[in-house]
Amino acid sequence: MRTVDPAKREAKRRAILDAAAGCFAMKGFEKTTTAEICRAAGISTGSLFHYFPNKRAVFVGIFEQDADETAALLAAAGDIEDPWESVLHVVVQVSEQLLHPVAAKLVLEVAAQCSRDADLARLIQGNDRALRDGLTRLVTRAVDAGRIDPGLPPRTVASWLVALVDAPLSRVILEPDLDPAAELAVMKELIARFLRPVLAIPAPAAGRVADTGEISPG
Repeated sequence: MRTVDPAKREAKRRAILDAAAGCFAMKGFEKTTTAEICRAAGISTGSLFHYFPNKRAVFVGIFEQDADETAALLAAAGDIEDPWESVLHVVVQVSEQLLHPVAAKLVLEVAAQCSRDADLARLIQGNDRALRDGLTRLVTRAVDAGRIDPGLPPRTVASWLVALVDAPLSRVILEPDLDPAAELAVMKELIARFLRPVLAIPAPAAGRVADTGEISPG
Protein backbone atom coordinates (compact mmCIF):
# COMPACT_ATOMS: atom_id res chain seq x y z
CA MET A 1 0.00 0.00 0.00
CA ARG A 2 1.33 3.41 -0.96
CA THR A 3 2.02 5.67 2.00
CA VAL A 4 1.57 9.43 1.95
CA ASP A 5 4.29 11.67 3.37
CA PRO A 6 2.42 14.05 5.73
CA ALA A 7 5.01 16.79 5.25
CA LYS A 8 4.76 16.63 1.46
CA ARG A 9 0.98 16.57 1.60
CA GLU A 10 0.91 19.63 3.85
CA ALA A 11 3.40 21.46 1.61
CA LYS A 12 1.23 20.74 -1.42
CA ARG A 13 -1.89 21.87 0.41
CA ARG A 14 -0.21 25.14 1.38
CA ALA A 15 0.97 25.67 -2.21
CA ILE A 16 -2.61 25.29 -3.44
CA LEU A 17 -3.89 27.75 -0.84
CA ASP A 18 -1.18 30.29 -1.72
CA ALA A 19 -2.04 30.05 -5.41
CA ALA A 20 -5.76 30.29 -4.69
CA ALA A 21 -5.25 33.35 -2.49
CA GLY A 22 -3.79 35.20 -5.46
CA CYS A 23 -6.74 34.18 -7.64
CA PHE A 24 -9.35 35.20 -5.08
CA ALA A 25 -7.59 38.51 -4.46
CA MET A 26 -7.50 39.28 -8.18
CA LYS A 27 -11.01 38.23 -9.23
CA GLY A 28 -12.97 37.68 -6.03
CA PHE A 29 -14.52 34.47 -4.75
CA GLU A 30 -17.53 34.39 -7.05
CA LYS A 31 -15.64 34.96 -10.32
CA THR A 32 -12.70 32.68 -9.56
CA THR A 33 -13.07 29.18 -11.01
CA THR A 34 -11.51 25.93 -9.82
CA ALA A 35 -9.84 25.67 -13.24
CA GLU A 36 -8.07 28.99 -12.62
CA ILE A 37 -6.92 27.82 -9.19
CA CYS A 38 -5.57 24.61 -10.73
CA ARG A 39 -3.66 26.53 -13.39
CA ALA A 40 -2.17 28.86 -10.79
CA ALA A 41 -1.17 25.92 -8.60
CA GLY A 42 0.08 23.82 -11.52
CA ILE A 43 -2.17 20.86 -10.72
CA SER A 44 -5.06 18.98 -12.30
CA THR A 45 -8.66 19.33 -11.23
CA GLY A 46 -8.53 15.82 -9.82
CA SER A 47 -5.56 16.74 -7.67
CA LEU A 48 -7.37 19.80 -6.32
CA PHE A 49 -10.37 17.76 -5.22
CA HIS A 50 -8.02 15.31 -3.55
CA TYR A 51 -7.24 18.10 -1.08
CA PHE A 52 -10.44 20.17 -1.09
CA PRO A 53 -14.01 19.07 -1.89
CA ASN A 54 -15.02 22.37 -3.50
CA LYS A 55 -14.06 25.99 -4.13
CA ARG A 56 -15.51 27.21 -0.84
CA ALA A 57 -13.35 24.73 1.06
CA VAL A 58 -10.29 26.21 -0.64
CA PHE A 59 -11.37 29.73 0.33
CA VAL A 60 -12.06 28.72 3.93
CA GLY A 61 -8.77 26.81 4.04
CA ILE A 62 -6.85 30.06 3.46
CA PHE A 63 -8.21 31.49 6.70
CA GLU A 64 -7.88 28.23 8.62
CA GLN A 65 -4.22 28.34 7.65
CA ASP A 66 -4.12 31.95 8.83
CA ALA A 67 -5.39 30.81 12.25
CA ASP A 68 -2.59 28.24 12.49
CA GLU A 69 0.02 30.82 11.50
CA THR A 70 -1.29 33.32 14.06
CA ALA A 71 -1.13 30.69 16.80
CA ALA A 72 2.46 29.87 15.86
CA LEU A 73 3.37 33.57 15.75
CA LEU A 74 1.94 34.21 19.22
CA ALA A 75 3.69 31.15 20.62
CA ALA A 76 7.03 32.29 19.20
CA ALA A 77 6.48 35.80 20.56
CA GLY A 78 5.90 34.37 24.02
CA ASP A 79 9.41 32.93 23.93
CA ILE A 80 11.01 36.34 23.30
CA GLU A 81 12.77 37.43 26.47
CA ASP A 82 12.02 41.16 26.21
CA PRO A 83 8.23 41.61 26.72
CA TRP A 84 8.21 44.86 24.73
CA GLU A 85 9.93 43.22 21.77
CA SER A 86 7.44 40.35 21.91
CA VAL A 87 4.55 42.79 21.41
CA LEU A 88 6.32 44.59 18.57
CA HIS A 89 7.21 41.28 16.94
CA VAL A 90 3.57 40.28 16.59
CA VAL A 91 2.44 43.72 15.40
CA VAL A 92 5.18 43.98 12.80
CA GLN A 93 4.75 40.44 11.48
CA VAL A 94 0.99 40.80 11.06
CA SER A 95 1.38 44.28 9.55
CA GLU A 96 3.93 43.07 7.01
CA GLN A 97 1.47 40.45 5.81
CA LEU A 98 -1.46 42.87 5.56
CA LEU A 99 0.62 45.51 3.77
CA HIS A 100 1.01 43.12 0.85
CA PRO A 101 -1.46 44.05 -1.94
CA VAL A 102 -2.72 40.45 -2.32
CA ALA A 103 -3.44 40.17 1.40
CA ALA A 104 -5.19 43.53 1.47
CA LYS A 105 -7.52 42.60 -1.42
CA LEU A 106 -8.16 39.20 0.14
CA VAL A 107 -9.21 40.80 3.42
CA LEU A 108 -11.72 42.96 1.56
CA GLU A 109 -13.06 39.90 -0.25
CA VAL A 110 -13.48 37.82 2.90
CA ALA A 111 -15.32 40.71 4.54
CA ALA A 112 -17.80 40.65 1.66
CA GLN A 113 -18.22 36.87 1.88
CA CYS A 114 -18.75 36.96 5.64
CA SER A 115 -21.90 39.00 5.13
CA ARG A 116 -23.53 35.94 3.51
CA ASP A 117 -21.65 33.02 5.06
CA ALA A 118 -22.23 32.68 8.81
CA ASP A 119 -19.75 29.82 9.28
CA LEU A 120 -16.99 31.78 7.55
CA ALA A 121 -17.85 34.84 9.63
CA ARG A 122 -17.45 32.81 12.83
CA LEU A 123 -14.05 31.58 11.63
CA ILE A 124 -12.83 35.11 10.90
CA GLN A 125 -14.19 36.39 14.21
CA GLY A 126 -12.38 33.55 15.96
CA ASN A 127 -9.12 34.45 14.21
CA ASP A 128 -9.51 38.07 15.28
CA ARG A 129 -10.32 37.06 18.85
CA ALA A 130 -7.31 34.75 19.03
CA LEU A 131 -5.01 37.58 17.93
CA ARG A 132 -6.52 39.97 20.49
CA ASP A 133 -6.29 37.37 23.26
CA GLY A 134 -2.67 36.63 22.41
CA LEU A 135 -1.74 40.29 22.28
CA THR A 136 -3.53 40.87 25.59
CA ARG A 137 -1.32 38.25 27.24
CA LEU A 138 1.82 39.78 25.75
CA VAL A 139 0.81 43.32 26.71
CA THR A 140 0.04 42.16 30.27
CA ARG A 141 3.51 40.66 30.52
CA ALA A 142 5.04 43.90 29.24
CA VAL A 143 3.03 45.94 31.76
CA ASP A 144 4.18 43.68 34.60
CA ALA A 145 7.77 44.17 33.45
CA GLY A 146 7.38 47.96 33.47
CA ARG A 147 7.75 48.20 29.69
CA ILE A 148 4.22 49.52 29.01
CA ASP A 149 2.25 52.19 30.87
CA PRO A 150 0.38 50.34 33.67
CA GLY A 151 -2.45 52.85 33.45
CA LEU A 152 -3.57 51.37 30.13
CA PRO A 153 -5.86 48.28 30.26
CA PRO A 154 -4.09 45.43 28.40
CA ARG A 155 -7.26 44.25 26.63
CA THR A 156 -7.98 47.75 25.36
CA VAL A 157 -4.37 48.18 24.25
CA ALA A 158 -4.56 44.87 22.36
CA SER A 159 -7.77 45.97 20.62
CA TRP A 160 -6.19 49.26 19.51
CA LEU A 161 -3.08 47.45 18.29
CA VAL A 162 -5.23 45.22 16.10
CA ALA A 163 -7.09 48.29 14.82
CA LEU A 164 -3.79 49.99 14.06
CA VAL A 165 -2.59 46.94 12.16
CA ASP A 166 -5.81 46.88 10.09
CA ALA A 167 -5.71 50.61 9.32
CA PRO A 168 -3.28 50.53 6.35
CA LEU A 169 -5.40 48.02 4.41
CA SER A 170 -7.39 50.65 2.55
CA ARG A 171 -4.24 52.67 1.89
CA VAL A 172 -2.57 49.67 0.26
CA ILE A 173 -5.45 49.47 -2.20
CA LEU A 174 -5.55 53.21 -2.90
CA GLU A 175 -1.79 53.83 -2.81
CA PRO A 176 -0.06 51.06 -4.78
CA ASP A 177 3.32 52.79 -4.37
CA LEU A 178 3.12 52.68 -0.58
CA ASP A 179 6.48 51.86 1.03
CA PRO A 180 5.81 49.07 3.57
CA ALA A 181 9.16 49.51 5.33
CA ALA A 182 8.56 53.22 5.86
CA GLU A 183 5.01 52.62 7.06
CA LEU A 184 6.17 50.01 9.56
CA ALA A 185 8.87 52.32 10.92
CA VAL A 186 6.30 55.04 11.60
CA MET A 187 3.87 52.53 13.10
CA LYS A 188 6.50 51.25 15.51
CA GLU A 189 7.33 54.78 16.62
CA LEU A 190 3.67 55.64 17.15
CA ILE A 191 3.16 52.51 19.23
CA ALA A 192 6.25 53.25 21.30
CA ARG A 193 5.13 56.82 22.02
CA PHE A 194 1.63 55.69 22.93
CA LEU A 195 2.53 52.75 25.16
CA ARG A 196 5.80 53.69 26.84
CA PRO A 197 5.53 54.24 30.61
CA VAL A 198 4.89 57.81 31.73
CA LEU A 199 7.69 58.93 34.03
CA ALA A 200 6.54 60.89 37.04
CA ILE A 201 8.15 64.33 37.42
CA PRO A 202 9.44 64.63 41.00
CA ALA A 203 8.57 67.75 42.96
CA PRO A 204 11.52 70.10 43.60
CA ALA A 205 13.11 69.76 47.02
CA ALA A 206 13.42 73.54 47.35
CA GLY A 207 12.56 76.65 45.35
CA ARG A 208 9.49 77.47 43.36
CA VAL A 209 8.35 76.60 39.88
CA ALA A 210 8.31 79.59 37.54
CA ASP A 211 5.81 79.99 34.71
CA THR A 212 8.42 78.62 32.34
CA GLY A 213 8.43 75.33 34.19
CA GLU A 214 12.00 75.83 35.39
CA ILE A 215 12.88 75.67 39.08
CA SER A 216 13.85 79.08 40.43
CA PRO A 217 15.76 79.58 43.69
CA GLY A 218 14.15 81.42 46.55
